[in-house]
Amino acid sequence: MSTEPGPSVEDGVRQLLLLMPRLVGRAKRTPVPAELDGCALAPRHLSLLSYLLFDGPMTVTELATRLQVAPTTASLMVGDLSRQGVLNRDEDPTDRRRTIVSITEDKRPAVDAWLARGAKAWSDALTPLTPAERQLVIATLEAYERGTCDGPAC
Repeated sequence: MSTEPGPSVEDGVRQLLLLMPRLVGRAKRTPVPAELDGCALAPRHLSLLSYLLFDGPMTVTELATRLQVAPTTASLMVGDLSRQGVLNRDEDPTDRRRTIVSITEDKRPAVDAWLARGAKAWSDALTPLTPAERQLVIATLEAYERGTCDGPAC
């Protein structure tokens, strides 16, 4: 039996099982900015847009790798958002066979605003932690994700 302060595993599981639906619910209720309101944005687009916002323009293959989806899936997502005017697809000037994907300049402020609340909440939550504690939080959430994944769709 551990003498360290904090909940038992069972109490931690209980607290997290009660917390997770609230977190997911809040994330789903995050309002889409008016500039993006006409776009058919789904939660899967949030990760794609986050990568482009934080890491800058990249190829469809790079996006697929980061999103852990097939390149054809990433290509379909990019095509959909391109048709809606959210993303640009430009020819790579160094290799014309490659397409570079970026957020359009006119939609960038709206995408940034959409992600800002979550980014600030994570920043506020992670700032008081040590780098090792931050890594533990991230590793724990990734382990939970892996543990809830069942089947080829994961």
